[in-house]
Amino acid sequence: MKVRLGSTEIGLGRYIALWTAIAIVFAFQRYMTSLLGGPVWDAVDYLRWSLIQWYTWAALAPLVFRLAVRYPIQGAVRLRGLGMQLPASVGVTVLSLAIGAMVSTLFEPSSFGEQFRQFLGQHFATGLLTYWGLFAIQQAVTLHAEKVRREVEASRLATELAQSRLQALKSQLQPHFLFNTLHAIATLLREDALSAEDMLLRLSELLRAFLEDSDGQEITLRRELVLLELYLGIQGMRFKDRLTTRIYLDPATLDCAVPSLILQPIVENAIRHGIGERVGSDHIEIESRRQGDSLCIEVRNRNSTLEARPAPSSGGHGIGMSNTALRLRELYGDAAEVRLDVIWPEGVVCRIRLPFRETEDVDDGPEIESA
Repeated sequence: MKVRLGSTEIGLGRYIALWTAIAIVFAFQRYMTSLLGGPVWDAVDYLRWSLIQWYTWAALAPLVFRLAVRYPIQGAVRLRGLGMQLPASVGVTVLSLAIGAMVSTLFEPSSFGEQFRQFLGQHFATGLLTYWGLFAIQQAVTLHAEKVRREVEASRLATELAQSRLQALKSQLQPHFLFNTLHAIATLLREDALSAEDMLLRLSELLRAFLEDSDGQEITLRRELVLLELYLGIQGMRFKDRLTTRIYLDPATLDCAVPSLILQPIVENAIRHGIGERVGSDHIEIESRRQGDSLCIEVRNRNSTLEARPAPSSGGHGIGMSNTALRLRELYGDAAEVRLDVIWPEGVVCRIRLPFRETEDVDDGPEIESA
């Protein structure tokens, strides 16, 4: 069984124990005061009087809490609440004195009127303070609950805003990839129609995978690599023998969570700024490994430079790199980073650092047929 105090519930046993402790403290205080001067009664009498007084308030406390909820002294109704609470505090206090006097007549030889006068003279001020103390407790609980509710609401809105921004970035990325690939297919149509047809088939598989996984912001590295292989197949048909790729993976990283489409724009930039702008061949290397609590992914190309290139976050590398930096910031904050470095003797490496977090979402991804 529970006692309801406003919006809070407390077990009956704990509730009675709390008021009993208060009664014992006040009984002891009155007994010690009597020892210092004045008539001294038996300790049991002081305990009985105190229990009558405070058990009465225990019975009236739910009423006080209901009145505090109905007539709060806050916000636009502050004056109205105060105007209701002042007479209510006096009324409930007098009621507690009357109940206490009535119960006391069962143990005392004097009449109800005599007992009521004694209660009025001894406990009226204490009763008023008790009422306003209970009122203050209820108001504090309400204000705390409202603060928690607002914090939760603010957190929910912030999360929804971040998700909306992430979805917008992801939606921006896919058309960017689509337009670039269609341009590559259009270029190849005049040279090799069969290869262009094969590229379209691979592109359709890739788009189907995007659509089936459009709501997720994270997938496993294993699934990300499947998507990347389709993309690399498209680029391999475009550049033929000029482009080779190697992938070096730590098996412990395959089930780690990574942002979906995190590798495709990085590899696309490596190809575009390497073999796409420079003569000769290019070699793309992709490596994943664990370093402490971080997942490190590197994408290297051997036919590119960083001469006069702006930082990735500035947008100088186009939508792909800028979106990668923004998505990492939205998803992981300072726990993730992306940067470009020069490698010897020639080439550029893009280094991505993410929190190492394994996920059980291994088999729920889109099914992809080999193209």
